Amino acid sequence: MAKYVCTVGRFASLLPLHFLLLITADSSPDSFLYSGCSLMKYTPNSPYQSNLNSLITSLFNSATYSSYNHFTITGASPQQDDVVYGLYQCRSDLSMPDCATCVARAVTRLGSTCPLACGGSMQLEGCFVKYDNASFIGTEDKSPAMRKCRPSDGDDADRMGSRDTVLAAMCGGSGGPYRVGGAEGVSGVAQCVGDLTAGQCQDCVEEAIRRLKAECGGAVFGDMFLGKCYARYTTSGAQNYARSNHESPHSESEKTFALIIGLLAGVALLIIFLTFLGRLFSRNGK
Repeated sequence: MAKYVCTVGRFASLLPLHFLLLITADSSPDSFLYSGCSLMKYTPNSPYQSNLNSLITSLFNSATYSSYNHFTITGASPQQDDVVYGLYQCRSDLSMPDCATCVARAVTRLGSTCPLACGGSMQLEGCFVKYDNASFIGTEDKSPAMRKCRPSDGDDADRMGSRDTVLAAMCGGSGGPYRVGGAEGVSGVAQCVGDLTAGQCQDCVEEAIRRLKAECGGAVFGDMFLGKCYARYTTSGAQNYARSNHESPHSESEKTFALIIGLLAGVALLIIFLTFLGRLFSRNGK
């Protein structure tokens, strides 16, 4: 029998240099930004895989009513190596249907991007999802994950001055986990993952903005994603980070949201039916 290999002591952390990048002009919530996979693999049909499946179900369920949540799945196994930790964070301006759709697509893509990986993370435009066999919940992570800058076509001191004003405002200590700003044709957004404390969030956003200014220079737009937060800015509409959440009453996200709810309800009814049959056969056996 194959030995289960997700050992905490030998866990290979997510590798920023191995992130898969796809830069597109599409700003829909489920547009891909980056992903990362651990090198360690788990054994198919192992207790770890069972716990991971339970985690994925929890992420699906929670994203239908909350923009952030985290879970620790221990399962029936007493082995510490089988524990799975996971979380998701949706962009705070998304509707619940958009959040649920984004998380569902992120988890689905992770399954094909990181097959049998003990840990993985994926950032889409509208949400972030991560799972791991080593605890990371509540731990600050300022390691660089992705940087994207579009070089300027000329020196515009006024535009860069407005950018610095927007970034400074977002760097304010009372901004909360989701921060937006704008001035003179420049807009910016920053967000932390919900497991960070206010102090950790502030520290992470400050680092993201420092790196953004240093590494993107006079770029017309810039994105800086760290392990647990990001900061982004755009000038003169060079990049669009948001979209209307309800462009029509029958948007694709709302249809997908309804489908998810329907599937969850169907699974619940199936479990109830099988439980009823089991009790019925048990009584007949007696």
